[in-house]
Amino acid sequence: MSSTRIRGKKQKVERNSGKEEENDQPSDLIEPQSQKLYKRIIIRIVLVVGSLLFVRFYLPGVGKNTTIASSGEIIDRRHISIECSKDYEEEKDRFEACIPKSCGRVVMDSVITQDEAAKLQDIAKRGLALGGSNGGASILDLHSGALSAGDKFVDVFRVMENKKVFTQEDFNLYRAVKNKIHRTISQEFGIPPGELFLTKPTFFSRMTTKPKKTVHDEYWHPHVDKETYGSFHYTSLLYLADYGTDFTGGRFVFIDKDTNRTVEPRQGRLSFFTSGSENVHFVEKLESGTRYAITVSFTCDATKAIKDPVLR
Repeated sequence: MSSTRIRGKKQKVERNSGKEEENDQPSDLIEPQSQKLYKRIIIRIVLVVGSLLFVRFYLPGVGKNTTIASSGEIIDRRHISIECSKDYEEEKDRFEACIPKSCGRVVMDSVITQDEAAKLQDIAKRGLALGGSNGGASILDLHSGALSAGDKFVDVFRVMENKKVFTQEDFNLYRAVKNKIHRTISQEFGIPPGELFLTKPTFFSRMTTKPKKTVHDEYWHPHVDKETYGSFHYTSLLYLADYGTDFTGGRFVFIDKDTNRTVEPRQGRLSFFTSGSENVHFVEKLESGTRYAITVSFTCDATKAIKDPVLR
């Protein structure tokens, strides 16, 4: 992420001491903490890509593919159990009630309605219209305010200024959908709801066929969420557009030793899984159209929890 300063007015910023000091960071740049978060994520991706490419290209089963959820079917519940990796061993004592005892991948089309998904897509479109990456991948994070803009990130709430882009109803819907996902993951993996916490980054994504401009656009690399993001224990994806209708390419692919296992996005489809190296995955490069989704992330570590976003 670029930290280059552009012209902007000096702002008064309150520090923890209660005193005010001047900050010449421009008002439309994203908060420094959020810049550091996304920079750390990109660095982690680069560090693990080399080893994961080995998994992708040298293990048996390369070139084979099994579709575990097609866009043409409606799936009430499909749970695929898999053996857990050893990634959770050191955390068992700290998060005994939450750490997965049985790992897996789950696809459900019955949790979020298509109407809810369509409204979330509209929220994403309105927010991303204020910015957008120069390349093919853009994000909107309503928690931190991070919005892709050119080759950097800005704070969407500062860019909005006095424009009425979002409503309280938008944020109520966002929270209600998040709560549904939280409850579903808790039930599916047998976790007491009070032991599972929303974590960062949780964000909308938009993918297009624009060529990459920066490393932020390279969404197609195989990776492990627990390694890439640090705090993740359970990852969920809510798809806001249809594979085969709104876009082609862009399928979600789990990499296993015997075959790749693919989830085709469908508007309103919820896909979630344990975040360790038992679930190495990547997203195919988009071939046509525009793909919208939201990543909703959960942790067992209360110190890594984030609050619901609020309208600013």
